[in-house]
Amino acid sequence: MNEKPEKFIDENGLRLDGRRIDQIRDINIKIGVLERADGSCYLEFGNNKIMAAVYGPREVHPRHQQKATRAIVRYRYNMASFSVEDRKRPGPDRRSTEVSKVSREAFEKEIFTELYPKSAIDIFIEILQADAGTRTAAINAASLALADAGIPMRGLISSCAVGKVDDTLVLDLNKDEDNYGQADMPIAMSTDGKITLLQMDGHLTPEEFKDGLEMAQQGCRQIYELQRKALLDHYNNTQKEIIQDASTESTTEEESTEDPAILNNVPDNGDISNDNEINEDIPDKEEEEGISDENEDDIVSDETEDDTHE
Repeated sequence: MNEKPEKFIDENGLRLDGRRIDQIRDINIKIGVLERADGSCYLEFGNNKIMAAVYGPREVHPRHQQKATRAIVRYRYNMASFSVEDRKRPGPDRRSTEVSKVSREAFEKEIFTELYPKSAIDIFIEILQADAGTRTAAINAASLALADAGIPMRGLISSCAVGKVDDTLVLDLNKDEDNYGQADMPIAMSTDGKITLLQMDGHLTPEEFKDGLEMAQQGCRQIYELQRKALLDHYNNTQKEIIQDASTESTTEEESTEDPAILNNVPDNGDISNDNEINEDIPDKEEEEGISDENEDDIVSDETEDDTHE
């Protein structure tokens, strides 16, 4: 772990990574990266690198977890052993269990679970590289993976955190601000502005809480615009690929139909079978009939001679 910085905000109002106090980190989004998942998203949020995969709706196992009137939502948050500087022990721990629970609750009310009774919607989150704010970044990735899977939702879920360092509220804390800051408050918000997740660690005055909540909501709105743009770009590119593939297939079929060699049933090398040679081996039908007529006359004459002798 790095040593605590002397100051988190310089005299120009810039933070350690050069951002303003109300500026989020850079976000890079790729949708549909896993072929075997029903929906997937790879998201880079600052130095966080996160993979989200969605499976379902599908059959529930074990069966006793089924709900007769709705689908169940299952959310699994996991940090890879190599995601942090000090190797993390593999497997679930108290923190990952807590993050999985609150993140699942952030999505349950926004998914139309009543459309899929006795089924399950599984969300898997894998943190490949961690740099503070992994739960909020994971929620953003999971929301896009759900949309990619075609799961009906009331809207996308966007998530961001606000914190306090040097007695100043800052948006989207980085690693040092998260480790040594005075407070951290992650939230998740639906498209219509409803708060679906709110947690707080540290101390904020009522005024700071109110101002910090508004700042976090502004951050969620910025993230929502990036999520929306990523989805539109993904589906526009997918549609272009489908149209291009269809056009290529149509062109190939037209070329094969218009090929004169195929229409005339003539080989491409121009060789034509010699019908005369084949016809020479086959006797003419008229000649065969002539031969048969002569044989019948001979037979009739022979029978006449025999009658005469008798």
